[in-house]
Amino acid sequence: MKYVYASYSPADTLELGILLGRLLQPGDIVCLDGELGAGKTALVRGIAMGMEIEHSVTSPTYTLIHQYPGKIPLYHFDVYRLENGGGLYDIGGEELLYDGGVSVIEWASRVKDILPDERLWVDISLCPGEDSKRLIEITATGERYMSILEGIRKHEDTGH
Repeated sequence: MKYVYASYSPADTLELGILLGRLLQPGDIVCLDGELGAGKTALVRGIAMGMEIEHSVTSPTYTLIHQYPGKIPLYHFDVYRLENGGGLYDIGGEELLYDGGVSVIEWASRVKDILPDERLWVDISLCPGEDSKRLIEITATGERYMSILEGIRKHEDTGH
């Protein structure tokens, strides 16, 4: 099941992240892909806000994982520097994926081979000639993740 959202500004991307963060539950895995500067970290900032996490979210490019405490912990991975999924195991990522928090993984295609089949996959694409516009395609695999997409659609349909 897929959903496509047009973001016309970083604020739009943040707003989608807030909605998504409100719908996430312990154990959920959100995989992000997109070019450098597409807005992956902005989406994660919104997710953290929606999860009521009060810490400032930054990209964990050099540390690979940032952990943010909250009612539900948020594990923010940036696996750009990893060659393959085995590298995620080496840094203890597998333990966090199944630790009861929400895991959000930037550059997830680099470790796709070790991720569970059921997940939410988010592709963010730049729109040539439109500097601020992004197309955000969300693909849900599994009942749990399809219910998240239904929540996003319901929100959009009601305009709330």
